[in-house]
Amino acid sequence: MYRVITPETDEQLERYYYLRWRVLREPFQRPLGSEQDEYDQVGHHRMVVNEADEAVAVGRLHFNSPEEAQIRFMAVAPEYRGEGHGVAIIYALELAARKEGATHVVINSRDNTIGFYKKCGYEVAEEADTVNNPMAEHHLRKSFTEYNRIIYRPEWCTELQKTWQEDIPISDAMGIKIHQYTGRVFETRAVLSRNINVHGTMFAGSIYSLGTLTCWGLLHLQLLERELEGSVVLGDGNIHYHKPVTQEPRAVARLSDVTGDFSALKQGKNARLTLKAQILDEEQPVAEFTGRFVVLAKRD
Repeated sequence: MYRVITPETDEQLERYYYLRWRVLREPFQRPLGSEQDEYDQVGHHRMVVNEADEAVAVGRLHFNSPEEAQIRFMAVAPEYRGEGHGVAIIYALELAARKEGATHVVINSRDNTIGFYKKCGYEVAEEADTVNNPMAEHHLRKSFTEYNRIIYRPEWCTELQKTWQEDIPISDAMGIKIHQYTGRVFETRAVLSRNINVHGTMFAGSIYSLGTLTCWGLLHLQLLERELEGSVVLGDGNIHYHKPVTQEPRAVARLSDVTGDFSALKQGKNARLTLKAQILDEEQPVAEFTGRFVVLAKRD
């Protein structure tokens, strides 16, 4: 289990700065202490920790002006790379920037990390001359909009939302919207007033539909991540209801809960996967949907 924290204690800050140094300064033979600057005293710091409270990823946000925030010192421990922790840090820092009134965020990035930031919705504002200076940094920017509040692959999520509205009318009738995608977690939300029964709670059928669509959406996005083609269909599904939904309905599907794999699609065969979605009444889990899906391979 990983969680994002704000390092505050001496021990947490020691782990925070040490990881920053280990990833960003030690490879260039820079001494301990070189990983800190004058903005650390006024910046927003975030750190992903594991169950042992060890530092997994770190990042800092500071303000260049009341409108412009800057993310710096992004670092993920090498042994934890590729697990989505960098996205978690970006998400946490952007939330802090929005809360403090920033209209946009800037990041400086070398060639080896620019692809990651583009996937998080950043665009190149000033391109560096990396031909003459391979270590030069590109200047990236993200202006905050409703569209890019989705932290990862916002353009894919926008297209998926459009597909739902045009091809799955019930999603629009239920008010189902994509709330967040991090590459590994996919969250949707619905409008309770459009799905309410005579008891003032959410229809059981609406809860089932929300769980189904959330799992379907995560699988669809994962096909894009893997550059695979196929049509996701529900083969079978069941749901366990624990408590009624009385507040804003939320559904969360996690890549870690997927069983099966997509490899059959590479041979032109159908892939079979099982995925769960947790339904929440605001923050309280109230139901769990399990769906067995088939991804139909594209036929020539």
